[in-house]
Parts: sequence; C-alpha cells; structure tokens
Amino acid sequence: MKITKIEVLRVAIPFSSGRGKTPETQTDAYNAASPELTRMETLLVKISTDTGLHGWGEGFGHLCNPMTETALNGLVGRFFLGQRCPQSPQEIAALMQQAEVNFHAFGRTGPVMFALSAVDIALWDLLAKARKQPLWQMLGAKRQKIGVYASLVSYGNHPQRVAAKVLSTYQAGFRAIKLHETDYSAIAAAREILPADAELMVDVNCPWNVEEAAKQAQALLSLNLGWLEEPVWPPDDLAGLAEVRKQGTRIAAGENAAGVQGFAEHFEHRAIDIAQPSVSKVGGITAMLKVFTLAKQYHIRVVPHCFYYGAGLMATAQLVAMLDDSVSLEVPYIQWQETLYSQLNFKPHMLLPDMPGLGFEPSLSTLQKYLISSNTLSLNAETAHV
Repeated sequence: MKITKIEVLRVAIPFSSGRGKTPETQTDAYNAASPELTRMETLLVKISTDTGLHGWGEGFGHLCNPMTETALNGLVGRFFLGQRCPQSPQEIAALMQQAEVNFHAFGRTGPVMFALSAVDIALWDLLAKARKQPLWQMLGAKRQKIGVYASLVSYGNHPQRVAAKVLSTYQAGFRAIKLHETDYSAIAAAREILPADAELMVDVNCPWNVEEAAKQAQALLSLNLGWLEEPVWPPDDLAGLAEVRKQGTRIAAGENAAGVQGFAEHFEHRAIDIAQPSVSKVGGITAMLKVFTLAKQYHIRVVPHCFYYGAGLMATAQLVAMLDDSVSLEVPYIQWQETLYSQLNFKPHMLLPDMPGLGFEPSLSTLQKYLISSNTLSLNAETAHV
C-alpha cells in the first residue's frame, strides 16, 4: 500500500457563542478563544493510497494555518508522497521518527511539527481502516462512551456575561467547564453561580511573569479550581512554573511543549499536576502515546488539550477513551453555523463511532462551502486552487 495523494484543505466555519454583537468582518486575533473571532479555522489533511483507502488528519494553526499549510504543501507533503503506507504502529513510529530527524532544523514545535502531527493522525486512521477496526478499539481502549467538558471562548473578563454563560452551559448538562478569562472577578463570578458539583478550570494563555502568576494562583486557591492552565510567560519557564505550583492551585500545561522531550522536562521539573499534550501539535497519535507512557512513570495525570474540531478532535476522543473515566474530552463549546460532522453537536457525553478508523468523515458540501484554500499533491501531478 503506497501513499499516492495528499490533499490539504483549509476551512473556516462561522460560529456563535452568546457573546452578543460580534464584528461584521473577521479581524486578526492570536488565540482561538478571542472575542474578535466569528469563525474558526481548521486545517485538514486527506491521505489516499493506491488501494482506495484514505485517512484524515488535522494540523494545528487556527489563524497561523497558512504556515502549517505551506509546510504540508511543500517539504512535509513531498516527503510522505510515494512512501509505503505503514502497516503497524511500530512502522508509523519509525516513519515519523525519520521525518522528524530530517526536519529537526525547523524546530521541535511550530508549523512543521504541526504538519507532521496531521500526517501522523491520518496514518493511524488509515491503519485502523486497513484493519477494519475503530481506532479506539485498536488502541485497546476499554470504553466507547466518554465524558465531554465544555471549553468556553473568552467573554472579555465581563463577570455577568461569564456567569450567564457558565450557568447555561451547566444547565445543558455539562459538569466540567473551562474558562478563558484572566481577571479574578470574572473567574469568581463563574465559581459563585455554579453548583458545587460543577468543576471549573481556567486557561489564561501565558499572561504573567512568575511573581504575578504566583500571586494569582494564591488568590485563586479559595475557588478550588480543577486547574489553572499555562499561567507563566514564557511557557517553557519550567522552573518558574514549578514555583507557581507551590502556591497550592493545581497547574496544567503542555499544549506548547516541544514534543515528547518537552514533557519529560515538565515532569523532571515537577512543574505541573496535569499534562496536556495536544495531538495536532505534539506529533500526532504516536507522540501522544509516548507522553501517556511517560506520564504514567512520573504519576502525572493526563488530560489532553483539544481546542479544534476536525480529525484532531476525533483523534483526541479515541485517546481519551484509553484513559481513566475521570478524564473527559475538551471541546470548543460554540454553536456552529453548519456542522462538519455529527459529533460537533456537543453533548456532555460522546459515543465513539463503530466505523473503522477515526470515525471522521466530514460533509463534503460543508467543506466546499467554507473552503478557504486547497492543494493536492499526487504522484502524477500537483494541482492547486484558491
């Protein structure tokens, strides 16, 4: 079985989130939870073989997608085109290691690694399809039904808006909710309005130096957060993160770790309570499985990061099924103008598909409607259109 075609599809679907009036036109923003965003991007990869099978992957990027897209359309895509399709997890790992060694000069994180993550996911999808097994089953997961937690977009640190949204989310059945707010008043308003059985987490996206982060962690201690996520800038200041952790608030991080080695360094520094590998950033399913093994050795809880909605979300869902029942799938809790596939109608639980592979088969009409750009690499020719 040989890889004969690689399609790269950049898509942006409009959404609503209950934030009131939003800009009429898309504005630049540097975080997917930003109040300026009215549509969310995904970057999908479809890898086809000479047997007729295809596999889907998703690379991280959001508004940085053009860089990852360039890597996939260029050196990364060309490396995999024509390769023999791996027939086992070990063969996937060997091929991905060869690619990472070849491209190591371009960094251990960033667009090239995001592109490799997308390809790795697609190769696992292909392998499970070739074996005629759902991926979760092939991975040895014991549960088909997983919990889902609602990861909210930002409501601009407005306490009343935050409180109203978390309450409506709780009333929709979700018992674990994550904020993207940074002000104590907004976080406290959410905690105050939620019943005691609701878990509240906060992702602040690296805004503070170590001293500021320590003060914030101390102030938040009384709110009994599930975790405080990425409080320190820069995110790889692991000694600083370890200092913040000493304040007693549980610390989560790892979304921006530089590959599996980056997690080893997090664990060695005792910097985190919860590890958050991100399948579309860290190196795909192959890397996620390595992080799972490493975290178990260090007795660190793993709750994967997942603020995307394509094949990466479904890959994360399969991986969550491998973990204990306390671990739920993070989803961007927004309301799509049109859903790309049925699982995006988010509920507090998700039943993983019985179909072979990831169970990700997007609506072709929706893809075409919201397509920004696409490119096809094939053994016979390369075609592109925008």
